[in-house]
Amino acid sequence: MSINEASGVNNSAGRLSLAGGAGVVALLALSVVAVVTDLWKVFIIGWVAFAAMVAGAYLGGRADATDPQRLVWGYGLASGAMVTSAAMFLVPQAINIGRAAGAVQIGGIGIALGIVVGYSGHVVGHRLTHRDLPMDVTTAQITAHALSAGLIIGLVYGSMPTLGLLLGLAIVSHKGPAGYAAARRLRRNGKPVSALLLPAAGVGITAIPSASLPVPEVAALNAVVFGFAAGIFLHIAMDFLPVCEAGSEIDQVCSLHEESHELLDQLRVHAVGSTVVGAVAVVVAWFVVAP
Repeated sequence: MSINEASGVNNSAGRLSLAGGAGVVALLALSVVAVVTDLWKVFIIGWVAFAAMVAGAYLGGRADATDPQRLVWGYGLASGAMVTSAAMFLVPQAINIGRAAGAVQIGGIGIALGIVVGYSGHVVGHRLTHRDLPMDVTTAQITAHALSAGLIIGLVYGSMPTLGLLLGLAIVSHKGPAGYAAARRLRRNGKPVSALLLPAAGVGITAIPSASLPVPEVAALNAVVFGFAAGIFLHIAMDFLPVCEAGSEIDQVCSLHEESHELLDQLRVHAVGSTVVGAVAVVVAWFVVAP
C-alpha cells in the first residue's frame, strides 16, 4: 500500500554534495590502511554500512511515495537485530570482563553510561532541529551518529579481535531504513540526497582508525568500554523500534491516507512481527556460524 506525498523537490536536490564526496574519498583512503594492517572485519563492516545507507538513500531519493508497511518492517528488522546482538555479544563481555576486574557491576556501569549518553545526545540533537543553523540538521545528526557508532565499533573489535562479523553487521543493519527515511526528508526539503554519502561512509571513517589504536590491558577500563558500547547500541536499537503512535514518523506517513487510524492499528502488528523476526534472525545466524 503506497501513500502519495507531495515531492516539493527542486533542482538542488540532485546536485552533488562536496561533503558527501569528501566522505567517500576518506573512506577509500582509510580502506587502504585497513587492508594493509589486516583490519578486515572493520573494513567489511564499514563498507556494508556504506552500501546499506547508499541503497536506502537511493530508493528514498527516487521514490514518489512512502510505503508505511515497508518502513515499519525496515525499522523493526533492524532494531530487533540490534537489540539481540548487543544483548548476546556485548553485555556478556562487559559483565565477564567486569568480573575479571573484581566486580561485575563495572560492566553494568558502562551499560548504564552508554544508554544515558545515547539518550542525552538524542535529546540535544533534537533541540538543534528547532534552531536556524547554517547546515542541514538531518545530515549533521546522521553523520554524528555514524561517526560515533564507527568509533565504538572500532574500539570493540580492536580490543576483542576474535569477535565475529555478525555483531557488527547487525549493528549497522539500520543504515538502510535510516538512509531511506533521511533521503525522503532531504528530497522534500529540496536538499541534495548525495549529502548522505558522508554519514554512509562515517562508520568506516572512524571504525578503521579506532580499531588501530593500542588497547590498554586494564580489565576495569575494558569492562566499561564494552558496557558503554552495549548501552549505546541498545539505545540506538530502542530508538529505531517502529513506533505506531500519534505524532510518530509512521503516523505522519499514515496521516496522508483517509483511513489512517485503521492503517496505524494494522501496522502495530507488523511492528511487533518485524522486531521479532529481526531478533530471531540473529539467534539463528549465531547457531549457524557458532563453532
